[in-house]
Amino acid sequence: MRARLTLTALVLALAATAWAQSGSVVIEDWAKHPAGAKGIPDGWKGQNWGSPKYDFTIVTDDGRKALHMKSVNEGSTVSKDIKGKINLKDTPFLEWSWKVTVLPKGGDSCHKATDDQAGQVFLVWPRFPEAVRSQIIGYVWDSTQPVGTICKSEKTGTVTYVVLRSGAAELGKWVTERRNVVDDFKKIYGDAPVDPAAVSIAVDSNDTNSTAEWFMGSLFFKKP
Repeated sequence: MRARLTLTALVLALAATAWAQSGSVVIEDWAKHPAGAKGIPDGWKGQNWGSPKYDFTIVTDDGRKALHMKSVNEGSTVSKDIKGKINLKDTPFLEWSWKVTVLPKGGDSCHKATDDQAGQVFLVWPRFPEAVRSQIIGYVWDSTQPVGTICKSEKTGTVTYVVLRSGAAELGKWVTERRNVVDDFKKIYGDAPVDPAAVSIAVDSNDTNSTAEWFMGSLFFKKP
């Protein structure tokens, strides 16, 4: 047993070294999570509002580990603390893979009554009082808004959405995103950001009284 544990530790250490040498800081790759695990993943925290169901399952899809997230007329968000782990001067790019399979019907990020999305990845810069002054960028796969749309959420004033994908054309396909977080922050807020304190991922379908479903793959920060 001790030899097995030692070998496991060595493999993890070598993987971490490989990531470091590649200029990446891994936020999540789901490698440590057993396939079939349900609910809030280890290392993540649930939300403190609403009635989330956390219909989440760790799966292997198309040969990659992922978090499968489903929603039926509800919204579920999980967050991970990254305070002190990211230096945007060194690794300003956020990269992740995602696959959306079901879009909330009529979802529109820019309007309060239809503020639902399947794929959602948020970066959080908390400021006191957090409920009104925090700065949050939400990268989303919207149902109807065109790609490139940037709009402030009418429901949650601290959130500004950036629509990266839209509609059903790429449903069922794994897609990789790469965003320069510093540039996005400057465009939205007008100045350079400090390092983010948290990352969140979510699925939401309660405003449209519909359903949503997607898969979240690896997420990491990278050097230019």
